[in-house]
Amino acid sequence: MYKASVNNQSFEISNDGETWIVNGHPLQWDVAPLSPRHFSIIYKNRSYNAEVVKIDSQTKTIELKLNGRKQTVQLRDNIDLLLEKMGMNTADSTKINAIRAPMPGLIIDLKIKAGDSVSIGDPLLVLEAMKMENVLKAHGEGVVKQVKVKKGDSVEKGQLLIEF
Repeated sequence: MYKASVNNQSFEISNDGETWIVNGHPLQWDVAPLSPRHFSIIYKNRSYNAEVVKIDSQTKTIELKLNGRKQTVQLRDNIDLLLEKMGMNTADSTKINAIRAPMPGLIIDLKIKAGDSVSIGDPLLVLEAMKMENVLKAHGEGVVKQVKVKKGDSVEKGQLLIEF
């Protein structure tokens, strides 16, 4: 599944192998490639000329021209959605809001406390899961507002660990 954002509107997109499904409804369209970056699209008896202007895999954005008008599409895949749900949004990598447990486990060490400033890559805590130590690191910058766990706590997947 994907989520696409265009002009402040959000769409859930999936594919069942044959049909694209948008917000739970099958997409009824005809697409014909004219060249590697140009397409002819017929949707609801209207014809559209689409050109892929730019694809930025780092920010997961696609810049299109649809009948000459520029549109920017922001895509998020299952991994992006899962990271966002755990408080590790990759689209906003400069500021942290929260860190959630990526898996169930045991907190064996805390590297930060409330009031600490963190930068990208700073170790935050050590989570033991399946007899392996996992160092959770900051994926952005922020100031620790509250540490919701302590050394020795058992945590569940998705549990809030640190607030920024």
